[in-house]
Amino acid sequence: MSELQPGDVLEGRYVIDRPIARGGMSTVYRCLDTRLDREVAAKVMDPRYLDDEVFLDRFSREARAMAQLSHPNLVGVYDFSADGEDVFLIMELITGGTLRELLAERGPMPPHAAAEVMRGMLTGLAVAHDRGLVHRDIKPDNILIGGDHTVKLADFGLVRAASESSRSTDQIVGTVAYIAPEQVDGSPLSLATDVYSAGIVLFELLTGTVPFHGDTPLGHAMARLQHDVPPPSSRISGVPMLFDELTASATARNPRDRFTGAHEFLDALDDVSASLRLPHFVVPLPTQSAAHRVAAIPTSITHVPEVVPEEVEELEEVEPYAEPHRPEPETNRSTPRLVVALLLMTAATAAVAVGGWWYGSGFYGVIPELIRPAF
Repeated sequence: MSELQPGDVLEGRYVIDRPIARGGMSTVYRCLDTRLDREVAAKVMDPRYLDDEVFLDRFSREARAMAQLSHPNLVGVYDFSADGEDVFLIMELITGGTLRELLAERGPMPPHAAAEVMRGMLTGLAVAHDRGLVHRDIKPDNILIGGDHTVKLADFGLVRAASESSRSTDQIVGTVAYIAPEQVDGSPLSLATDVYSAGIVLFELLTGTVPFHGDTPLGHAMARLQHDVPPPSSRISGVPMLFDELTASATARNPRDRFTGAHEFLDALDDVSASLRLPHFVVPLPTQSAAHRVAAIPTSITHVPEVVPEEVEELEEVEPYAEPHRPEPETNRSTPRLVVALLLMTAATAAVAVGGWWYGSGFYGVIPELIRPAF
């Protein structure tokens, strides 16, 4: 079957409305589940790959993995079919956008914003790690922001059980900018592999760039075998030393020197946030995302239920990037390295550095205030 058109029906139940996004092997559509009378997203495999066992296995693996996992910080999968002429996943409809789109709109994030994004992503990843699953493709494109501003981890197409994650082919699997050294040299993978990729995401959130580059994809991939990830503060001014330390612990070249998994990374992030007295923050929605534009278009299906106000929340600007009052930290955890680093900083220095960056970087200080933050 060629590209689906508005009004086409999958498995006699899901009525196609319009495409949201296209990738190399699939297209995501907004559609209506006529049985439950709700809007969902259908990720439909490109017909060119219907006879490709590798892609079929990837699709099936994603469905099985996500069916095992249920959490607000994970994109929900409701249904899967590989029996007819269409192979598809039915997923939760995300009306906000991707972290990639948010970065493209607003540029590097101040520490408190980056921390909140990472907190949501790591919370979702920890659910997968609890099941012994290695995601293998952590990157901003696979981190989504729901209409309620919840950060959600998506796309488990490359997931593997940690016990089965040694590479068995000569191909590098993953996205070059975010893969860990062991994904390049063929060493066994572990939960720490995802930690490295998450550390690269943190680096990009803080600086607006990825740490390595290369003339070719292979050169880009090989760079992480010879070089450590540089401190984010070496790329952009105002990054607190504790975030340099956090990034270094996540992206150590030797997996044994990293956080062991998402839980440990999350604990360290919370320690840093408390030590720096970072405020609570609501992650904004990208206003120019593909999902946002599609959500703003009236559906072509005449019997779609009326959209309630909560579902169009993404049309409003919600959170300005202004520095609010910082609450006192509350933590019962301590990390010697982080404590030593904290002693090197004074509250005044941190306030000047972080404050100066807030108002001088990207668009994170100039969004009109429409709703006052509750902190």
